[in-house]
Parts: sequence; C-alpha cells; structure tokens
Amino acid sequence: MRLGSVRFCVIFPDLTARFSRIEINTQKKAGHLPYEASLPKTQKKIAIIGSGIAGMSAAWLLNKDHDITVFEAGDHIGGHSNTVDAGNGENPLPVDTGFIVYNEQNYPNLVALFDHLNVPTKPSDMSFAASIDKGRFEYSGTGLNGLLAQRSNLVSPRFWAMMSDIMRFYKTAPTLDGAAASADLSLGDYLRENNYSDAFIRDHILPMGAAIWSTTVTDMLDYPLATFVRFFESHGLLKFKDRPKWRTVDGGSREYVKRLTASYQDKIRREGVVAITRALNGVEVTTATGGQYLFDDVVLATHADDALTLLSNPNQSEQRLLGAFQYTDNDTYLHTDERLMPKRRRVWSSWNYIDDGAADAGKQLTLSYWMNRLQSIDESHPLFVTLNPHIAPREETIIRKFSYQHPLFDRAAIEAQKELWQLQGRDRVWYCGSYFGYGFHEDALEAGLAVAEQLSGARRPWNVAANSSRVNTEVVLPLAAD
Repeated sequence: MRLGSVRFCVIFPDLTARFSRIEINTQKKAGHLPYEASLPKTQKKIAIIGSGIAGMSAAWLLNKDHDITVFEAGDHIGGHSNTVDAGNGENPLPVDTGFIVYNEQNYPNLVALFDHLNVPTKPSDMSFAASIDKGRFEYSGTGLNGLLAQRSNLVSPRFWAMMSDIMRFYKTAPTLDGAAASADLSLGDYLRENNYSDAFIRDHILPMGAAIWSTTVTDMLDYPLATFVRFFESHGLLKFKDRPKWRTVDGGSREYVKRLTASYQDKIRREGVVAITRALNGVEVTTATGGQYLFDDVVLATHADDALTLLSNPNQSEQRLLGAFQYTDNDTYLHTDERLMPKRRRVWSSWNYIDDGAADAGKQLTLSYWMNRLQSIDESHPLFVTLNPHIAPREETIIRKFSYQHPLFDRAAIEAQKELWQLQGRDRVWYCGSYFGYGFHEDALEAGLAVAEQLSGARRPWNVAANSSRVNTEVVLPLAAD
C-alpha cells in the first residue's frame, strides 16, 4: 500500500551515461512500428526520467544491456520509498513515510523482486481505526474489544446502524462488479440508491477509501463502484477473516532501494529535466541547467501530468490520455503529536482516520499511521505519519514534512487506462508509473518492468502468475495517426 505520491519523488532520476550534445531544429513524425520492429539489435542509449519504483525497476532491467542515464530532480532516490531516521543520533530509527507495506497475494512482482535482491522483511500489522467528531465516536477493527473500545458503542444507534450496513455491504459487494461496470454507477450513487446509513458512509466506507486513496469525500463518492469493489475484493478487504498478511521492509524501504540501484549508481544524474523533444535521430532531453542530450529512447517514469508537461510537442493522443489523469496533493508529517491520533489509546491502530467534525466534502481527509505498530518500533516513543492533518502538529513534535501526490482515478482516468499502453514507443518515448494500475507500488513496478521488456527484449529474472495483471498491456484498438 502506499501512503502517497510526492512531487519531488515523481520527478526525474538520471544517470551519467555517455551522451552527445545536439542542436534541435526539426521534429520527427515517425510511423508507428509494431513491437517486433522496436527490438534492439545494438546497445541503445536510454534516458529514464524519474526514480520512483517504476523508474528504478525499468533502469535496473535496461542497464543489463544498454547505456542508461537516470535523471532525478528531487532530494532522494526512490520516490515514495522514502525512509527517514527518527530518534537521536546514537540510536536512529528508520521510519518509512511513503511506501510502507505490501502483501504476497497482491504484490507478486514486488515479492519476487525482494526475493531476488535478498531484501530483509518482517511481518506488519494492518489494523484500522476511526475517530469521528473530534473523538466523540471511536472504534477499531481489531475484534470485538476494538469495536467496543468506546463502551458507549454498545448502546449507540449510530454504531449499530454502521455495523448492520457493514455486514450488508461486505456480503453484497462481491456480486456488484459486473453489473456495476455496465451501469457506470458511482460508489455514492449506489450507496444512496440502496439506502445505506449516514453512519456507514461517513464513519466507515469513506474513512476506508480515504485510507487507501488519500482523497476527498466528494472524489471518493464519485469513485466508480465497479473499480472500488474490484480493488476491495482483490485485496481481501471484504473479508472478516483470512485477510492477506502484510509485511514491511526491515530497516526501511531504503534497504531495497540500495539493492535495486546498486548496479547503476554511477549512472544516476541528480538533475531535473524540463523538456523532451523528438528529433530526426533520437530524443533530446533538456535539463534545468540548460544541458541538451540525445538518446535513442526516453522512458518517462513520472506522474502522467508531469510526463505531459515535459513533452515539448505532445500529439493529440498523448494530450488526451495523459491529460485524463489528475493528482491530489497531500501534506505529510512525520511527528510525535498524539493529538492526531484517536483520543482513546486502546483504539489506536496502524491506520487511523481522524475526523474533526467539519462538514466540508471538498477537504482532504486526515489519516494517521502509527509507525510503531506498522514497522515494529518500540511503542514507548510513539511515531506517526499523518496525511492532511486538520490541525498542524505542534512545531516541536515535527521531525520532517513532505508533500506527496496521489493519482485520482475518476471515470476519465479509468477510461484512459484502456488505451494508455498504446502510447508506448511512439516516436521513441515510453511511459510507466502507478497510474497505469491502481496507483500503488506493485502497479508502478509492473509498468516499469513491462516497459523495459517491450523496449529492450530483456526479461525479468522471475515468472509469477500474471506478471502484469494490474497493468493493461494489451493493444486492442490502434490509435489513429496524430
């Protein structure tokens, strides 16, 4: 799962490969060659823009046979894999602030990658709690004791209305996928038409959605029902038992970043890119310092909106498909302020939805991660990562602040995903990122590996069922010439 997308994380990673300076006066309108025609006969010079998991994995696979350069404008390599040292200098505690957990069922390529790189991992905990109306109503999902951690819930009509609808929704939701897809129904429309209680909507399903996609109430209610249900079902979230077992990287996600980038550390260029220009003899990369470098191919491992901005002359298909994706900004704090946790300590869980009672459907929802529970850190010194706090943590409690972004999967974005892969390799530009799937680590990894395989003919050193099951790599209807 992921906690968020960072503007600096998504922008550019680059490696100091050998490149040539050129003058660009013309642009190429190339024919759209089939995949076989793009297989390399000689070593290529390839730029990868962005060092999130999509860019890192693409670079890792391409580096075996090609001359790569990775461009990164941010302050670290790894994108959402962003580990920070908390605690004092003598005993630093590695704490993740973006990518934190995964499970074997839904992250098959990530599991295979970790096994291949000998990345140390350990069990995690994925309990969920909600604190509503400034703590007036609280519960957690850790069994009966968690549900009744606030003893007055026993006699609360609001609580029992929520519980009744939880049972109803979790029982009927698995049957909704196909019918809902054909009806193009939103989550909010379905809940209203089927008379779900405000208690269920406000106190449970919206907090759960916010915990996953880091979005607003309005955007969550507009979410396509079929996609919502499909994700919940595939991740075992509609089960009351036998849910997937979650794990975290021992020592923080930087442990896998070190291993993944070890073979091409000398090819990472810590410099931003401002333009991608197609030329007659390749693709030119222009950097923030004014450098111009020619490559055979360029992989844009950035957010969709960043990719579109970088293209100096995007064609109509790129404008339409990449332009369909929007992103939400999420202010994120690593801190120690307990005011941004449930009031009752016994309610505290790994994921904590915190509601201040304000009726604003357009505001970002507040979510606090209890990092001690998630990453097996001594609980005597509580550490939290909070997204979009309704009150800022006290200054003296703040360890670090970040700005993460998450893709917004509305109807336009989900429709665009059906055609997105058809952009690959057109005029030697390729795309990968979490926006090709559900917006999580596995999606970005699958997209990065699939692009590297199609571009170079290389193959990942493992085989799992449905290698790219979360990313639609089929080209069904060819795009019209632009």
